[in-house]
Amino acid sequence: MKADLHLHTKLSNGSTGIDELIFLAKNRKLNTISVTDYDTFAGSIRAQIFGKRYGIEVISGVEITAFDYQRDKDAHLLCYSCRHPNRLEGLFKKINDIRKKCACIMMQKVVRMYPILPEMVVKKAKGSTNIFKVHIMHALVDAGYTNDFFGDLYKKLFNPNSGLALCKSEYPDIREVLKQVKSAGGIAVLAHPGIYGDYDLIEELQQAGLDGAQVWHPKNKPNAEEELDKITDCYNLLKIGGTDFRGMYTEEANPIATCTTPQKQIDNMKVKFSERNLV
Repeated sequence: MKADLHLHTKLSNGSTGIDELIFLAKNRKLNTISVTDYDTFAGSIRAQIFGKRYGIEVISGVEITAFDYQRDKDAHLLCYSCRHPNRLEGLFKKINDIRKKCACIMMQKVVRMYPILPEMVVKKAKGSTNIFKVHIMHALVDAGYTNDFFGDLYKKLFNPNSGLALCKSEYPDIREVLKQVKSAGGIAVLAHPGIYGDYDLIEELQQAGLDGAQVWHPKNKPNAEEELDKITDCYNLLKIGGTDFRGMYTEEANPIATCTTPQKQIDNMKVKFSERNLV
């Protein structure tokens, strides 16, 4: 039994619609998925409706944008099976307001350098809860300035250290995000620590209630899976796998089910959720 628990759609920074995503998951013989769009449960709610038609279980999920200020780097949290999703709406609004303000600044900078219309970017973001960098890049691809979403032009504009159009946002600290997820009754999993080497952060956050970590991810650094396997075993944490699927908005081709979660971990997640419901 295979499950892919990290998937993005057009509701955030993916290029695939929810109905298409379910169809692709069915063709890849997945039994369980989770739509984890950024800072919204809307994708999961719609996916559950489509999932029932195709016999695919859809676990409610979301990827929450956060930052680790102690280590000065991105740190995102996956939240699954949230008992009280309404309790996170204030957090989502805050994050989306920050992203929207930053997106406007980035668009203004790009438009000054490349004569594209802001409406071109907005059109690419149609259906999304916000404007992401990939939508700006898609407009630049359409205008003929590049044929690569994440090539030299992307690095020129959005390199974390020297990007000419970059707008650095002050997203909530991951410790506060974790606190709110736990208060809302969600299962909290650290997203893609194998990319950033966030092993110390796992050890720190598990003391505050972290339930698991994403062990399997297409962009893991060498030996990351082995290291994450040891840490999650040490603290008895859930081991999650997911493709971080974004359709064509990706540096390397990673179809759905490139990385999956074993059935044992799905069962462990459901046990955690049941135990939480008894409290």
